[in-house]
Amino acid sequence: MYRHILIPTDGSELAEHAVTNGLSLAKSVGAKVTVIIVQEPFDWLSVPETRASQRQAFENLARHNEQVEKHAADVLGRAADAAKQAGVPCDTMQVANAPPYRAIIAAASDRGCDLIVMSSHGRGGLSAVVLGSVTNKVLTHTKTPVLVYR
Repeated sequence: MYRHILIPTDGSELAEHAVTNGLSLAKSVGAKVTVIIVQEPFDWLSVPETRASQRQAFENLARHNEQVEKHAADVLGRAADAAKQAGVPCDTMQVANAPPYRAIIAAASDRGCDLIVMSSHGRGGLSAVVLGSVTNKVLTHTKTPVLVYR
């Protein structure tokens, strides 16, 4: 059935639900998993043009990157521990400065994953259009099957 499952997470409660269910699925079919977390590019358009503001932005960026690294290590560590407890072979990866949906699709392709397991808030209508959805973009652009948990 499935041999290699990609599980994207951002560390949220909803994403952790997908991690738990993805690991259960992997265990039941004897698959290995790769858990990925993606850091979106820094929004430089939000930085004012003055030199003082730019200097402050660089300091904020350094602090931001430090917090993101710590968060990613924590999230991936928890996922790896859960996989170990479940007896599921697990790799983790962090991708920085990339649109999440593109990084997820690229990781699935590069790693030879035959299933992506991810979560969705299930927004519909105007809120889905306005807010966008990483899950929707993955579903729209990937050729890899996607299992969505809500």
